[in-house]
Amino acid sequence: MKFVDEAYIEVAAGDGGNGCASFRHEKFKEFGGPDGGDGGRGGHVWALADENLNTLIDYRYSRRFEAQRGEHGKGSDMFGAKGEDIVLKMPVGTIIRNADTGEVMHELLRPGEKILLAKGGDGGFGNLRFKSAINRAPRQKTPGHPGERFNLQLELKVLADVGLLGMPNAGKSTFIAAVSNARPKIADYPFTTLHPNLGVVRVGPEKSFVIADVPGLIEGASEGAGLGHQFLRHLQRTRLLLHIVDLAPFDETVDPVAQAKAIVQELKKYDPELHAKPRWLVLNKLDMVPAEERQARVKDFVKRFKHKGPVFEISALTREGCEPLVQQIYQHIAATREAEKPTVQTDPRFDASRDPAPPDPTADDPRFRD
Repeated sequence: MKFVDEAYIEVAAGDGGNGCASFRHEKFKEFGGPDGGDGGRGGHVWALADENLNTLIDYRYSRRFEAQRGEHGKGSDMFGAKGEDIVLKMPVGTIIRNADTGEVMHELLRPGEKILLAKGGDGGFGNLRFKSAINRAPRQKTPGHPGERFNLQLELKVLADVGLLGMPNAGKSTFIAAVSNARPKIADYPFTTLHPNLGVVRVGPEKSFVIADVPGLIEGASEGAGLGHQFLRHLQRTRLLLHIVDLAPFDETVDPVAQAKAIVQELKKYDPELHAKPRWLVLNKLDMVPAEERQARVKDFVKRFKHKGPVFEISALTREGCEPLVQQIYQHIAATREAEKPTVQTDPRFDASRDPAPPDPTADDPRFRD
C-alpha cells in the first residue's frame, strides 16, 4: 500500500430538516389545532482513530464527505428523522487542521479516540411549538439550520518510541529488520527506503517498544535535498533518537565524522526541539572492519565527533551488539514512560478506572452546550 502522510479533504455535516406547519383534520374535530412536527437533526461527521491504519491513502482520492440531512417535519405530530452520521477512520497520530486558517483542530493520539469534525444542523420548529393560550392556531414554522462545513488538512505523524537517523546506506533498514518484526526493503544502493517503516521490538512478555525508520538524510535536507526532510515530522513524537553511522563506507574518501556532523546540523536547522531530544550514537557495520582495527577506529571517531551521549558498537547484519542495545533502549523508554505518568493520587474506593465508562466526545464540545 502506498504511504501517504498528508491529504486535504472537505467535510460537510447534514443540514437540519425544516419544521412543518400543519393542522389536525379529523371528523367531528373542526378545530383540531396545530400538529406540525419539528425537522430532524442533520448528520454529524466524526473522526475515529484506528490503530489498524498507517496511511492516509483513503483520503488522497476521495476528498469530499457529506453527512445526510435531516428529514422535514410532517403533520400528525410527526417529527423528521435525524440524518445518518458518518465516521471517518484515520491513523493514530493524525493531526487535523483547518485548511483555511491553519489552526490545529484536533490530534488523534489514542486508539479508539473519537472526535467531532462537523456538527449537523438542528432541525427547524413546527407550528406545534408555537401553540399557546393566546395563539391557538399558529402558522409559524422555522427552517432547519445548516450543518458545519470545513476544509481540512490531514497530517500524519507516526507514533513511535525510537527514531532512526542516518545517511542513506548507513544500515538503518538492516537494523530495524534485525531487532523488530518490520521487513523493509534492503539493497546495496542509497535511498532504498522511500517511506517510513514501523517495527515492534519485543524485549519480553508485555515488554516492547516501537521503532521508526525514515529515509536517509543528506546534506542540504533542510532546504529540500533528498527524501528524508519530507519524513522528519515522523520523528517529532519519539522519545529517543538513534544516530546510526556507517563506520566502513564503500568509498574510502568519505569521512564518517563529516557525514555524522552534517546530519546533526540538518536536524538542528529543521527543528531545534527535535535536535534537543536524547540522541544515542550507534556505530554500525563493524563486521566490515578488521578486528585489529576496530577499537582504534571507534576511538578515533568518538574523539573527533565529540559525542556526549552513549555510544554503541554493532553489526546489524550479524546482529553483533544488537541485543545489549535493545535492552538499554527499553530501560530508557520504560523510565521515560514512568516519568510521563500523571502523579494525581486517587482514593482506591472511588477509582473509576476499575470500571471506566466510555468517554463522551461531546462532553467538552461547546457546540453541544445549551
